[in-house]
Amino acid sequence: MDVSQRYNRHLDQLDVSLIRQFDYSISGIPGMLKMTLGEPDFPTPQHIKEAAKKAIDDDKSYYTSMSGLLALRQAAADFVKEKYDLTYNPETEILTTVGATEAISATMAALLEPGDCVLFPGPGFPVYEALTKMYGGEFVELDTSQTAFILTPEMLEEAIIAQGDKLKMFILNSPANPTGVVYTRQQLKALAEVLGKYPIHVISDEIYSEITYTDEGHVSIAEYLPEQTIVINGLSKSHAMTGWRIGFLFARKSLCAQLVKAHQYLVTAATTVTQYAALEALTNGKDDALPMRDAYRKRRDVMVAALTELGFEVVSPDGAFYIWAKIPGEAGRDSYAFLERLAHEQAVALIPGIAFGPYGEGYLRISYAASMAVIQEAMKRLKAFMTADDK
Repeated sequence: MDVSQRYNRHLDQLDVSLIRQFDYSISGIPGMLKMTLGEPDFPTPQHIKEAAKKAIDDDKSYYTSMSGLLALRQAAADFVKEKYDLTYNPETEILTTVGATEAISATMAALLEPGDCVLFPGPGFPVYEALTKMYGGEFVELDTSQTAFILTPEMLEEAIIAQGDKLKMFILNSPANPTGVVYTRQQLKALAEVLGKYPIHVISDEIYSEITYTDEGHVSIAEYLPEQTIVINGLSKSHAMTGWRIGFLFARKSLCAQLVKAHQYLVTAATTVTQYAALEALTNGKDDALPMRDAYRKRRDVMVAALTELGFEVVSPDGAFYIWAKIPGEAGRDSYAFLERLAHEQAVALIPGIAFGPYGEGYLRISYAASMAVIQEAMKRLKAFMTADDK
């Protein structure tokens, strides 16, 4: 009996992420310099690895509570209080998740019903749109390409009014992937003043919070809108722990009680050994990101200078580890084709802007989570590509 067509039809709207598709398609080219994925090139700090080894030796191989180790949730509460002045009860307002992606998925599973609308300033990471559609929601992306990739309060309020009662959720990502923009305290306060007038859940994805280059540092919109905001964070970027899969949800008690239900039925609980590694990261390693951040800043400056010299219009990245640059001239009409040629002719892999939605076309994203040597060689090859006779 053929059952191949009996599945969730919402999946017909989805495909494998174009980021992953492009990365895979060029991976076999000899000598490829890959600056595609958002993955730190630094190793996980040794003391964190040792904590995981000890947990294994101590037979920490059993389930934790659904929300995670209480000691870990306490450490997470202390971390965001010290770093970002956010206050959460570790017993009732924090969940440990399997990475930030599971945190986003659990949030949408808990909050979205078919037909609900999710609002997002684009271009942005494609997981938000994919999960919205998978749970039966409608994804509405707002074009920020004309406002330096920063959503203005006027744009936000106009969109909220336009969507009406079906609007359930607004997503904000700061520092942002792919643009690297960071919302200032003043900008976040202005957005919060608009959002506070409407019964909308605010999902604040702050996974890059520890990689912020401004003097002001990272500011969370939850500081101004604590009752409506669900903060998502994790250790993948801050502690070079992408494969360890540890994230966190922070939300008020009444809402967290609903989120934990979705989280439980998705994963039961995060991996126990990984939670002990995370506990070490958030206590003895709470400043582990600082030397990595300083290295990223130097890499960023080298790349911005090189790209500007080649005629790219570069968005000033104040956080994360991405360069978002406008492709010069007619080549920018098809970012995928442009970067496909670059990959085959110069063995440099970057991500086409179209992978981040329609408002990303004409741009490219470069991950500078790569060594300075790789960056310098990639810029040399990009210069050769851009100055070739047929370009």
